[in-house]
Amino acid sequence: MTKNIAIVCGSYHKKEIEKMLELATDQAEKEGLTVSEVVWVPGAMEVPLALRRIIAKDQPHGVEIVGAACLGIIEKGQTQHGLAMGQAVLKSIIEFQISWNKPIGLGIIGPGAEPEHIEPRLEPHARAAISAISSML
Repeated sequence: MTKNIAIVCGSYHKKEIEKMLELATDQAEKEGLTVSEVVWVPGAMEVPLALRRIIAKDQPHGVEIVGAACLGIIEKGQTQHGLAMGQAVLKSIIEFQISWNKPIGLGIIGPGAEPEHIEPRLEPHARAAISAISSML
């Protein structure tokens, strides 16, 4: 049985997220998962709604999405906006994961990421998001 997953990508840091998507796809292949859907959203705030739409919709040809990953970056700003947003997004993802009984791998760097934190965290966060799905199936 094919284990299909989806990946939701925040486009605000598109170049970095494209790299994360490539790494996540590679990790999925290593773990026997198939990335059957990739959805781009403006930023982290839109991730929970995209996840809900992916899991809730009827998939073509009987394809079931068994889990999903979200990839994004929430930088440190001059206010607490990023922290508040990050907490709200994380809470929504956890609630969604529990209510739908589907693993959601969190590959969001931050909140509070400084520019120098981003590059070294791309690969570990992307790969860990996929491994989290695999370990919970």
